[in-house]
Amino acid sequence: MPKLKVEDLTRIQENTRRLAKLRKGGKRAKITIHMGTCGIAAGARNIMAALSNIIEEENISDVLVTTSGCAGLCSMEPMATVEIVGQSPVKYVKLTENKIVKIIKGHVLGGEVVKDYVLAVGCERTHM
Repeated sequence: MPKLKVEDLTRIQENTRRLAKLRKGGKRAKITIHMGTCGIAAGARNIMAALSNIIEEENISDVLVTTSGCAGLCSMEPMATVEIVGQSPVKYVKLTENKIVKIIKGHVLGGEVVKDYVLAVGCERTHM
């Protein structure tokens, strides 16, 4: 068996964390709306309302919706992070109600990342 590289261990760790996080809720996907004061000021509540509406309209039951505080990118708000089991998280930025609907239909339901609204794919990581 070949030796594992740091990149291999990092990939394994990220996959394990992602799967554990999503499985706790028993859902296939998790959407986090960033609702720090900057996000709220930029319209995150409207994004959350639009997200709730589309989830109800489409009768989506396998997606966990949650909130978080500031992600540290105030100029990019409102933001959302979409995590689907087995895939890297995707951070969407400068959202509107129409954009979040396209993200749900395209990414969460359709399996295709909506590249026009993406800031980053993958997890942040701190090395010490």
